[in-house]
Amino acid sequence: MQITKVARMLAAARHMDPELEQKSYTVMALLDGGMLRRHKSWLKAEPPAIVVATIGSLSQLLEKQIFKPDSLRVLVVDEVDFLFKSSKQVSSLRKLLTSYSSCNNRQTVFASASILQHRRFIHDCIQQKWTKGDVVHVHVNRIMPMPACLYHRFVSEKSKKSGQASSTTVLIDFLRASYEGPLDILLLEEDMNFNSRAASLTDVRKGDGYLLVSTDIVARGIDLPETTHIYNFDLPKTAIDYLHRAGRTGRKPFSDKKYYVTNIILSEERFVLQRFENELMFHCEELIMETQG
Repeated sequence: MQITKVARMLAAARHMDPELEQKSYTVMALLDGGMLRRHKSWLKAEPPAIVVATIGSLSQLLEKQIFKPDSLRVLVVDEVDFLFKSSKQVSSLRKLLTSYSSCNNRQTVFASASILQHRRFIHDCIQQKWTKGDVVHVHVNRIMPMPACLYHRFVSEKSKKSGQASSTTVLIDFLRASYEGPLDILLLEEDMNFNSRAASLTDVRKGDGYLLVSTDIVARGIDLPETTHIYNFDLPKTAIDYLHRAGRTGRKPFSDKKYYVTNIILSEERFVLQRFENELMFHCEELIMETQG
């Protein structure tokens, strides 16, 4: 939904530009769910120039031959490293790349902030025929994987029990009982249905400020440019997960503001955070909390 909104804005702007070809570009969003009949009617009546879809929904249309793969001229796969690691998605992704369409008949773009061992990945792309042989690797930033505007801090919290991750429900109940500030407190997690998740994101975007309690569902793809602070109540499992969580802030273009990522850890978790620092080349400063008494 988020990408579709941006795509429609860009398509409308192109249509209004007098120097560009005056052509209408329709954008279709394919969401997971029982909407095949509606999509089939739309595809027949007005074939879209751009289709934004989940892997599952696109594969379903291709399997039922509602969507014709020979019309696929450009294929963009975002968060490609995550999709290849996900057992639920990888078989459908491989079919999309090799069975449903040929790499020789399309331009293929793979994107992510965290493609590890990219030379090996490029080799696999060519060998597996996911892409053509003339692959071009584009770095946004070759040196610094972490945005320079982010400031990383950690707090050692002795009362946090090791090995017992706090559920989002417990955390949000605690905040609602103890927080007396002006910000709205919202929840976003995998177990919520689609409408509830969409409602939470709508509330975030229309409000003046928010405290969003969430699982890793927001770590990739969710674009909330007003976010200024990230708090990791539980450390991510990998440095890549840390990169994507931290990347939810500092997203406002051309901003000279400071954005903060604060990690609430046990003292014995410090070595894990140091490993992330070394791998992602950032510095995490200890935040000393003053206590009364």
